[in-house]
Amino acid sequence: MFASLTFRRRFSDLSEQEVLALAISSEEDDARIYRSYAERLRSAYPGSAAVFDGMAVEEDHHRQRLIDLHLSRFGEVIPLIRREHVAGFYARRPVWLSKSLTLEAIRGEAGAMEKAAHDFYLRAAARTQDAATRKLLGDLAAAEAGHENQAKALEEKHLSPDARADEDQTAKRQFILTWVQPGLAGLMDGSVSTLAPIFATAFATQDTWTTFLVGTAASVGAGISMGFTEAAHDDGVLSGRGSPLKRGLASGVMTTLGGMGHALPYLIADFWTATTIAIAVVFVELWAIAWIQNRYMETPFLRAALQVVVGGALVFAAGVFIGGG
Repeated sequence: MFASLTFRRRFSDLSEQEVLALAISSEEDDARIYRSYAERLRSAYPGSAAVFDGMAVEEDHHRQRLIDLHLSRFGEVIPLIRREHVAGFYARRPVWLSKSLTLEAIRGEAGAMEKAAHDFYLRAAARTQDAATRKLLGDLAAAEAGHENQAKALEEKHLSPDARADEDQTAKRQFILTWVQPGLAGLMDGSVSTLAPIFATAFATQDTWTTFLVGTAASVGAGISMGFTEAAHDDGVLSGRGSPLKRGLASGVMTTLGGMGHALPYLIADFWTATTIAIAVVFVELWAIAWIQNRYMETPFLRAALQVVVGGALVFAAGVFIGGG
């Protein structure tokens, strides 16, 4: 690692030919990144895929112009120099390797790519004293700014307001299926199913530490069970619900949090203080469930609240009755 850092060149030490070669390799890399984005988005977001196809073609066009400039000034042999060979040069994060990027994340990353290149060339041009090098870097900055404008033009061509709205709706639906739906199921299970064992233990023993241990065990156990169940029962290929790992994680974590919310107050030594706070936390959890149902599942808030409160009240009453008996 240290050896690789030692052999990196400083940007200020590069010749004009090497700067031009660096720009050529960067344009080639960006074109390949845009094509990978387009291929990933093609089935679900054809409009955005067309935009990235067009941006890749523009990168190819700019690369060819840079190659032509190199041929006229320096000849046919282009030095092999890439971003990773230059200290301080802007780096492309390998986010395109991730298959979990959302549509908005990809759009944002593309915008950041163009802006980073543009800003870097401007800063580099401002530091140099050589007129020819300054002009070259300024031309490269202008080319990157042109890329950004071209991207906007491509969006207007391939992404009408209706098409963009459709793609945004598809992305929202995918987010709900992958994260919200399993997370909500987990929160409901963790918040409601643990009410009975926690409050039964509380009223049976009136020992806050024992109640906390039982609540923790019930919450963690339920989280593990819900997480594995969600991940195992549907691989997401046919249903389109997304990665089973993500869904299992969302379900398991939210289940555990739902139960731990009203278990944690029993770290307080005084029984009635802990119980009062735990009951208050339960109402907050039930309100949060109703809000999520209303916000993401489009369930009328009053109906969602009624369903959750009635179910939670029944389980709570069962726990108090069993524990108090």
